[in-house]
Amino acid sequence: MTIILSQPDAGGLAEVADVLRAWQHDGIPPQLHPGDLGWFWRNGAAETAAAVRTWSRDGRVLAVGLLDGPGLLRLALAPDARDDEELTRRLAADILAGAETDVDASMCPRVEKLLAEDGWRPGEPWTPLRRDLAEPVPDPGRRIEVIGPERAHVRAALQRASFDGSTFTDERWHAMAAGPPYAGARCLVAHDDRDEPVAAVTVWSIGPGRPGLLEPMGVHREHRGQGHGTAIVLAAAAALRELGASSATVCTPSSNAGAVATYRAAGFQPLPEIRDHCRPDA
Repeated sequence: MTIILSQPDAGGLAEVADVLRAWQHDGIPPQLHPGDLGWFWRNGAAETAAAVRTWSRDGRVLAVGLLDGPGLLRLALAPDARDDEELTRRLAADILAGAETDVDASMCPRVEKLLAEDGWRPGEPWTPLRRDLAEPVPDPGRRIEVIGPERAHVRAALQRASFDGSTFTDERWHAMAAGPPYAGARCLVAHDDRDEPVAAVTVWSIGPGRPGLLEPMGVHREHRGQGHGTAIVLAAAAALRELGASSATVCTPSSNAGAVATYRAAGFQPLPEIRDHCRPDA
Protein backbone atom coordinates (compact mmCIF):
# COMPACT_ATOMS: atom_id res chain seq x y z
CA MET A 1 0.00 0.00 0.00
CA THR A 2 1.07 3.59 -0.57
CA ILE A 3 -0.79 4.96 2.46
CA ILE A 4 1.64 6.14 5.16
CA LEU A 5 0.64 6.21 8.83
CA SER A 6 2.43 8.95 10.79
CA GLN A 7 2.43 10.65 14.16
CA PRO A 8 3.22 14.38 14.14
CA ASP A 9 5.46 16.06 16.66
CA ALA A 10 4.22 19.06 18.63
CA GLY A 11 5.51 21.41 15.93
CA GLY A 12 3.36 19.68 13.31
CA LEU A 13 0.05 20.02 15.15
CA ALA A 14 -0.80 23.41 13.64
CA GLU A 15 -0.61 21.85 10.17
CA VAL A 16 -2.92 19.03 11.29
CA ALA A 17 -5.41 21.62 12.61
CA ASP A 18 -5.27 23.42 9.25
CA VAL A 19 -6.00 20.16 7.42
CA LEU A 20 -8.98 19.45 9.67
CA ARG A 21 -10.24 23.00 9.14
CA ALA A 22 -10.25 22.58 5.36
CA TRP A 23 -12.42 19.45 5.65
CA GLN A 24 -15.26 21.07 7.63
CA HIS A 25 -18.35 21.99 5.63
CA ASP A 26 -22.07 22.18 6.27
CA GLY A 27 -24.08 19.34 4.81
CA ILE A 28 -21.53 16.56 5.40
CA PRO A 29 -21.56 14.02 8.25
CA PRO A 30 -20.03 15.30 11.51
CA GLN A 31 -16.45 14.28 12.12
CA LEU A 32 -13.38 15.23 14.15
CA HIS A 33 -13.23 19.06 14.25
CA PRO A 34 -10.27 21.37 14.96
CA GLY A 35 -12.13 22.31 18.14
CA ASP A 36 -11.87 18.72 19.35
CA LEU A 37 -8.13 18.97 18.86
CA GLY A 38 -8.16 22.34 20.62
CA TRP A 39 -10.03 21.02 23.64
CA PHE A 40 -7.63 18.05 23.90
CA TRP A 41 -4.77 20.61 23.91
CA ARG A 42 -5.56 21.27 27.59
CA ASN A 43 -3.29 18.27 28.16
CA GLY A 44 -0.36 20.12 26.57
CA ALA A 45 1.15 20.09 23.09
CA ALA A 46 3.34 17.03 23.66
CA GLU A 47 0.48 14.87 24.91
CA THR A 48 -1.76 16.11 22.10
CA ALA A 49 0.85 15.21 19.49
CA ALA A 50 1.17 11.74 21.03
CA ALA A 51 -2.59 11.26 20.57
CA VAL A 52 -2.75 12.26 16.89
CA ARG A 53 -2.34 10.00 13.85
CA THR A 54 -2.37 10.91 10.16
CA TRP A 55 -2.75 8.77 7.06
CA SER A 56 -1.19 10.23 3.89
CA ARG A 57 -0.57 9.38 0.26
CA ASP A 58 1.93 11.19 -1.96
CA GLY A 59 2.42 13.81 0.74
CA ARG A 60 -1.29 14.62 1.13
CA VAL A 61 -3.05 13.91 4.42
CA LEU A 62 -6.25 11.95 3.76
CA ALA A 63 -7.31 11.02 7.30
CA VAL A 64 -6.65 12.21 10.85
CA GLY A 65 -7.25 10.30 14.05
CA LEU A 66 -7.30 11.48 17.67
CA LEU A 67 -6.96 9.05 20.59
CA ASP A 68 -9.56 10.93 22.60
CA GLY A 69 -9.55 9.17 25.94
CA PRO A 70 -8.81 5.58 26.92
CA GLY A 71 -9.36 3.30 23.96
CA LEU A 72 -11.34 5.76 21.79
CA LEU A 73 -10.14 6.73 18.31
CA ARG A 74 -12.00 9.55 16.57
CA LEU A 75 -11.52 10.02 12.84
CA ALA A 76 -11.88 12.64 10.13
CA LEU A 77 -11.44 12.03 6.41
CA ALA A 78 -10.95 14.34 3.47
CA PRO A 79 -14.41 14.68 1.88
CA ASP A 80 -13.17 13.26 -1.44
CA ALA A 81 -11.48 10.28 0.24
CA ARG A 82 -14.43 8.61 1.94
CA ASP A 83 -14.87 6.20 -0.96
CA ASP A 84 -11.14 5.62 -1.42
CA GLU A 85 -10.83 1.83 -1.16
CA GLU A 86 -7.10 1.79 -0.45
CA LEU A 87 -7.45 4.35 2.34
CA THR A 88 -10.48 2.74 3.98
CA ARG A 89 -8.88 -0.71 3.93
CA ARG A 90 -5.69 0.68 5.45
CA LEU A 91 -7.66 2.51 8.14
CA ALA A 92 -9.58 -0.66 9.00
CA ALA A 93 -6.39 -2.75 9.04
CA ASP A 94 -4.61 -0.31 11.36
CA ILE A 95 -7.63 -0.15 13.67
CA LEU A 96 -7.92 -3.93 13.82
CA ALA A 97 -4.20 -4.24 14.58
CA GLY A 98 -4.27 -1.48 17.20
CA ALA A 99 -5.27 -1.36 20.84
CA GLU A 100 -8.30 0.91 20.47
CA THR A 101 -11.52 -0.57 21.81
CA ASP A 102 -13.89 2.06 20.38
CA VAL A 103 -13.73 3.92 17.06
CA ASP A 104 -15.84 6.76 15.71
CA ALA A 105 -15.81 6.11 11.97
CA SER A 106 -19.39 7.28 11.45
CA MET A 107 -18.34 9.60 8.61
CA CYS A 108 -17.03 6.62 6.62
CA PRO A 109 -19.49 3.73 6.14
CA ARG A 110 -16.82 1.73 4.28
CA VAL A 111 -14.64 1.58 7.40
CA GLU A 112 -17.66 0.76 9.57
CA LYS A 113 -18.58 -2.09 7.21
CA LEU A 114 -15.07 -3.57 7.39
CA LEU A 115 -15.07 -3.37 11.19
CA ALA A 116 -18.52 -4.97 11.36
CA GLU A 117 -17.32 -7.81 9.14
CA ASP A 118 -14.65 -8.46 11.78
CA GLY A 119 -17.21 -8.64 14.55
CA TRP A 120 -17.14 -5.08 15.87
CA ARG A 121 -20.51 -4.05 17.28
CA PRO A 122 -22.28 -0.66 17.35
CA GLY A 123 -21.86 1.33 20.55
CA GLU A 124 -24.22 3.77 22.25
CA PRO A 125 -26.01 6.27 20.01
CA TRP A 126 -24.97 9.91 19.92
CA THR A 127 -27.09 12.80 18.65
CA PRO A 128 -25.39 15.51 16.58
CA LEU A 129 -27.26 18.82 16.57
CA ARG A 130 -26.88 21.88 14.39
CA ARG A 131 -28.13 25.47 14.44
CA ASP A 132 -27.96 27.59 11.30
CA LEU A 133 -26.45 31.01 12.01
CA ALA A 134 -27.77 32.96 9.03
CA GLU A 135 -30.20 34.85 11.28
CA PRO A 136 -29.48 36.68 14.56
CA VAL A 137 -29.62 34.63 17.76
CA PRO A 138 -32.04 35.63 20.56
CA ASP A 139 -30.61 37.31 23.64
CA PRO A 140 -29.80 34.67 26.28
CA GLY A 141 -31.25 36.74 29.11
CA ARG A 142 -28.15 36.38 31.28
CA ARG A 143 -24.94 38.31 31.75
CA ILE A 144 -22.39 36.55 29.58
CA GLU A 145 -18.71 36.90 30.38
CA VAL A 146 -15.92 36.22 27.91
CA ILE A 147 -13.16 34.54 29.89
CA GLY A 148 -9.57 35.74 29.53
CA PRO A 149 -6.38 34.55 31.23
CA GLU A 150 -7.04 36.46 34.45
CA ARG A 151 -10.40 34.70 34.87
CA ALA A 152 -9.33 31.20 33.86
CA HIS A 153 -10.00 29.99 37.41
CA VAL A 154 -13.71 30.79 37.00
CA ARG A 155 -13.97 28.73 33.81
CA ALA A 156 -11.99 25.86 35.34
CA ALA A 157 -14.10 25.78 38.51
CA LEU A 158 -17.32 25.67 36.49
CA GLN A 159 -16.01 22.78 34.42
CA ARG A 160 -15.28 20.77 37.55
CA ALA A 161 -18.68 21.69 39.03
CA SER A 162 -20.45 20.58 35.84
CA PHE A 163 -18.74 17.26 35.09
CA ASP A 164 -18.09 14.56 37.65
CA GLY A 165 -14.46 13.54 37.64
CA SER A 166 -13.27 16.57 35.66
CA THR A 167 -9.58 17.40 36.12
CA PHE A 168 -9.76 20.78 34.39
CA THR A 169 -7.58 23.40 36.13
CA ASP A 170 -6.32 26.93 35.55
CA GLU A 171 -3.09 25.44 34.19
CA ARG A 172 -5.00 23.27 31.72
CA TRP A 173 -6.98 26.31 30.55
CA HIS A 174 -3.73 28.16 29.84
CA ALA A 175 -2.34 25.12 27.98
CA MET A 176 -5.51 24.97 25.86
CA ALA A 177 -5.44 28.70 25.16
CA ALA A 178 -1.81 28.43 23.99
CA GLY A 179 -2.75 26.04 21.18
CA PRO A 180 -3.29 27.37 17.63
CA PRO A 181 -6.95 26.21 17.48
CA TYR A 182 -7.81 28.58 20.33
CA ALA A 183 -7.12 31.59 18.09
CA GLY A 184 -10.72 31.31 16.91
CA ALA A 185 -12.19 30.12 20.21
CA ARG A 186 -13.97 31.75 23.13
CA CYS A 187 -14.76 30.60 26.66
CA LEU A 188 -18.07 31.99 27.89
CA VAL A 189 -19.62 31.99 31.36
CA ALA A 190 -23.26 32.76 32.17
CA HIS A 191 -24.17 34.49 35.44
CA ASP A 192 -27.51 34.25 37.26
CA ASP A 193 -29.52 37.15 38.69
CA ARG A 194 -27.24 37.18 41.75
CA ASP A 195 -24.26 37.41 39.38
CA GLU A 196 -23.06 33.94 40.33
CA PRO A 197 -21.31 31.97 37.55
CA VAL A 198 -23.65 29.08 36.71
CA ALA A 199 -22.82 27.72 33.23
CA ALA A 200 -19.91 27.65 30.83
CA VAL A 201 -19.07 26.73 27.27
CA THR A 202 -16.11 26.82 24.93
CA VAL A 203 -16.83 27.59 21.28
CA TRP A 204 -14.47 26.93 18.39
CA SER A 205 -14.69 28.98 15.21
CA ILE A 206 -12.62 27.93 12.19
CA GLY A 207 -13.31 30.96 10.05
CA PRO A 208 -16.09 32.59 8.05
CA GLY A 209 -18.51 30.28 6.27
CA ARG A 210 -17.50 27.12 8.15
CA PRO A 211 -19.28 25.25 10.96
CA GLY A 212 -18.23 26.09 14.50
CA LEU A 213 -18.27 23.70 17.44
CA LEU A 214 -19.41 23.76 21.08
CA GLU A 215 -17.02 21.64 23.15
CA PRO A 216 -17.69 21.41 26.03
CA MET A 217 -20.82 22.93 27.61
CA GLY A 218 -21.82 22.42 31.22
CA VAL A 219 -24.13 23.77 33.92
CA HIS A 220 -23.11 23.87 37.59
CA ARG A 221 -24.70 20.85 39.27
CA GLU A 222 -26.26 23.09 41.96
CA HIS A 223 -27.93 25.41 39.42
CA ARG A 224 -29.60 23.06 36.98
CA GLY A 225 -33.23 23.20 35.89
CA GLN A 226 -33.33 27.00 35.76
CA GLY A 227 -32.75 27.63 32.07
CA HIS A 228 -29.04 28.40 32.40
CA GLY A 229 -28.12 25.66 29.91
CA THR A 230 -30.33 27.12 27.20
CA ALA A 231 -28.95 30.58 27.95
CA ILE A 232 -25.28 29.56 27.60
CA VAL A 233 -26.03 27.61 24.41
CA LEU A 234 -27.72 30.69 22.91
CA ALA A 235 -24.69 32.75 23.94
CA ALA A 236 -22.44 30.18 22.27
CA ALA A 237 -24.40 30.35 19.03
CA ALA A 238 -24.32 34.16 19.09
CA ALA A 239 -20.54 34.16 19.67
CA LEU A 240 -19.95 31.78 16.77
CA ARG A 241 -22.14 33.92 14.52
CA GLU A 242 -20.11 36.98 15.52
CA LEU A 243 -16.94 35.06 14.64
CA GLY A 244 -18.33 34.31 11.18
CA ALA A 245 -19.35 30.66 11.57
CA SER A 246 -22.03 29.39 9.21
CA SER A 247 -23.52 27.09 11.82
CA ALA A 248 -23.07 25.89 15.38
CA THR A 249 -22.69 22.15 15.93
CA VAL A 250 -22.53 19.88 18.95
CA CYS A 251 -22.79 16.18 19.71
CA THR A 252 -24.12 14.56 22.89
CA PRO A 253 -25.08 11.03 23.98
CA SER A 254 -28.65 10.33 22.93
CA SER A 255 -29.26 8.94 26.42
CA ASN A 256 -28.64 12.43 27.86
CA ALA A 257 -32.19 13.56 27.20
CA GLY A 258 -31.70 16.75 29.23
CA ALA A 259 -28.79 17.89 27.08
CA VAL A 260 -30.64 17.12 23.84
CA ALA A 261 -33.66 19.08 25.13
CA THR A 262 -31.42 22.02 26.11
CA TYR A 263 -29.88 22.26 22.66
CA ARG A 264 -33.27 21.96 20.98
CA ALA A 265 -34.64 24.73 23.21
CA ALA A 266 -31.78 26.91 21.91
CA GLY A 267 -32.79 26.30 18.30
CA PHE A 268 -30.53 23.37 17.45
CA GLN A 269 -31.95 20.70 15.19
CA PRO A 270 -31.02 17.03 15.69
CA LEU A 271 -29.27 15.22 12.85
CA PRO A 272 -29.33 11.43 12.33
CA GLU A 273 -27.82 9.51 15.23
CA ILE A 274 -24.29 8.19 14.98
CA ARG A 275 -22.56 5.37 16.84
CA ASP A 276 -19.02 4.35 17.71
CA HIS A 277 -17.96 0.82 16.84
CA CYS A 278 -16.67 -1.38 19.68
CA ARG A 279 -14.13 -4.18 19.52
CA PRO A 280 -15.89 -7.51 20.08
CA ASP A 281 -13.59 -8.68 22.88
CA ALA A 282 -13.52 -5.34 24.73
